[in-house]
Amino acid sequence: MATPLRSNRDFRLLWMSGLFAVLGAQTGALALPLLVLKETGSAVQAGAVGTVSVGAVLITMLPGGVMADRVERRRLMRLCDAGSLAAVTALSLAVWYGHAPLALVLLVATAGAVLNSVYAPAAFGLMRAVVPPDQMGTATARLQARTSTVRLVGPLVGGALFGVHPALPFAAQALGLLLSTVCVALVRTRSKARTKAGSVFSRRELTAGLTFLWQLPYLRTVLLVFGLGMNFAFGALTFTALSVFSEHGMSGLGGGFVITCVSAGALLGALLAPRIGPDRYGRALIVATCWTCVLTAAALAWLRSPLVAGVLCAVCMCLATVASIGFLSTLLTVTPEDRVGRVQSAATFLSSIVQPFGPLAGGALLTALGSRAAFGAIGCVLAVSAAVVTLAPSVRAGAAPAAGGAGEDTEDTKASDGAGPEPAGAALARPGD
Repeated sequence: MATPLRSNRDFRLLWMSGLFAVLGAQTGALALPLLVLKETGSAVQAGAVGTVSVGAVLITMLPGGVMADRVERRRLMRLCDAGSLAAVTALSLAVWYGHAPLALVLLVATAGAVLNSVYAPAAFGLMRAVVPPDQMGTATARLQARTSTVRLVGPLVGGALFGVHPALPFAAQALGLLLSTVCVALVRTRSKARTKAGSVFSRRELTAGLTFLWQLPYLRTVLLVFGLGMNFAFGALTFTALSVFSEHGMSGLGGGFVITCVSAGALLGALLAPRIGPDRYGRALIVATCWTCVLTAAALAWLRSPLVAGVLCAVCMCLATVASIGFLSTLLTVTPEDRVGRVQSAATFLSSIVQPFGPLAGGALLTALGSRAAFGAIGCVLAVSAAVVTLAPSVRAGAAPAAGGAGEDTEDTKASDGAGPEPAGAALARPGD
């Protein structure tokens, strides 16, 4: 009988590691652009911090997956934490002494993004070794609930600390990384691919994860439709709602309420997921999410109540979170052990690559067509996605798990043979993200 998660020492350590790292990352993420804005007075330069981070993540995501299939994953996570800690500590000291040039800020942002691209697939692999397949859905839900909660309070903590002294948010981030490193160091489980990946920059290795995803019809369809199409359209939907209910920038109350409801919906979904069993009802949850988003877009085209808009968006996000957890649980049980890092990074890459363009598309539609027609156009994109996942035979068939199990190897066995878990997932991301 498998050990319950509450008694799984290594899972508790990974959960705590992520808690410290995510809280620190959230304080620093808010403080970085504020620091640049304070030092330079330029909103363009402040925005460049986010652009550099996103660009660095997208460029290094696939090589990071290859690296996670070459190096023992727990060791790799510790090295990434140590590198992030050194960069953030240098920035906090520079800010404390009143000299933090833009070049240093951009360097720290880039270093954090690159190290995160390596850390995330390694964390997936180690997670796959720590948690048995039948507990993966519950474990993923608990990680998501932790991250959603911290994302609600982290920016508030970061803003408050920045108000006291600009160096304090970065000091808090450094402390979080230090505690995260200690937690990872205490994990006993080892995870290393039995068949080591080749060169990090080999074309074959960089595309191995994408090739695996493409070969499984269920994963391919869901990632392309639910990961790309729905992410893009929902990003456009929420940005359009933010703009409309903020009265195009005249008041932030209504739009802020909508965005807060979206965050609350994500938290609620993560809390509900263990009770629902998303890994057993994956297709139904994906279909329900898509059609709920269609109905929400139709409703927002005619309603002008921020309260109703916030509730509808919260319901969409709640369902999307539960469906995503179910999909991740499936992905974690079908990926071969030797491709765990590459498949995770490929799936995250596909899901993330369109996200920056959703708000841009929403703004363009709103400017060109007006609010009602913009919501209508977004609803049409959502409807096409919903129809595909409803009718596609590949989605109905589901995904067959790969042979092998997980969660069986501990330090005593893995330290000697370097073996690791079987499969990986797609959006666990770095626990410090």
